[in-house]
Amino acid sequence: MKTVTQLDRTDRRILDILQRNGRIANVELAKQVNLTPTPCLERVKRLEKEGFITHYVALLDPVKANAALCAYIEVQLNSTTTDAIRAFNQQMLELEEVLECQMVAGGFDYLIKIRVADMQHYQRFLGGKLSTIKGISQTHTYVVIEDVKSETAIKINT
Repeated sequence: MKTVTQLDRTDRRILDILQRNGRIANVELAKQVNLTPTPCLERVKRLEKEGFITHYVALLDPVKANAALCAYIEVQLNSTTTDAIRAFNQQMLELEEVLECQMVAGGFDYLIKIRVADMQHYQRFLGGKLSTIKGISQTHTYVVIEDVKSETAIKINT
């Protein structure tokens, strides 16, 4: 599998720019990486085809999207058998409030990130959805008070 370290400087620069502005016009992108538009577009298409670029998204303001409350929840399962993990993973995929779900090593099994409107919605999520999932032995929640840093771009050495 090819990694970013195997790309040339121009490809890495293209990835860096597109992470910060996915709607940049190809002509402007080409100018910023010192290419003409056609080869620049060919490089972008190749980076998409090779899987370096997986999606283009719009990042919404959570307050305006009625999802101002962000929380991280540690989840510990009763069992970590293949079937238990598969069942839990499937449940997480079905919960719209869950933005991220990572299986982790350490004192608990999963860390999930949720966004909801407010504390009442969080309470309904915890009591009406998360607590109904079979196999969870305990949870611990950390409510975000302030976003000090929130990045979506992965650092690429250009």
